[in-house]
Amino acid sequence: MLPVQITIRDIPGSPALESHIRSKTNKLKQFYDRMVSCRIVVEFAQKHKHRGKLYNVRIDVSVPGKELVVTRKSNEDVYLAIRDAFSALIRQLENHSHKRHGRVKTHTDVMHGRIARMREDEGYGFIEGMDGNEYYFSVTNVKYPGYERLMIGDSVEYIPEPVNDGWQACHVVRERNHRSVTS
Repeated sequence: MLPVQITIRDIPGSPALESHIRSKTNKLKQFYDRMVSCRIVVEFAQKHKHRGKLYNVRIDVSVPGKELVVTRKSNEDVYLAIRDAFSALIRQLENHSHKRHGRVKTHTDVMHGRIARMREDEGYGFIEGMDGNEYYFSVTNVKYPGYERLMIGDSVEYIPEPVNDGWQACHVVRERNHRSVTS
């Protein structure tokens, strides 16, 4: 069971409000199950001259090796402020989980090459990279100007990805200063 500490300041507490916060806290386990503790503070902020009275919510969750904090989610409705704070915390928990499990996007260096051959009738072709390797690409890998507008000899940039038996060019884009040379 996750230890939860709820603090309600400057507003009258109610069993319904506390129950709502506890139910939101219990749902956090489905996003990250290794939480150590959770502290929630709901308070009445100073009266805002343009928006009226605002409720602030702060959530502080301890996970192994890190502290995740959501601060100052404000709203005129205390339940909406709680909802917004928990939504922000869920995004943080998901990001932490992805990083912990190595599921983060890595931005690979863009490479340059030329269209070496194409099988227009079958929707694929090959790029000869500046590194001397050959990269397969298909209709779905071409981002600009479209597969049907590429020609042999066009200069392109792409992101290489390893596949079962070689390399594939993803996000293929014809370079602005391309020069088509049909051989």
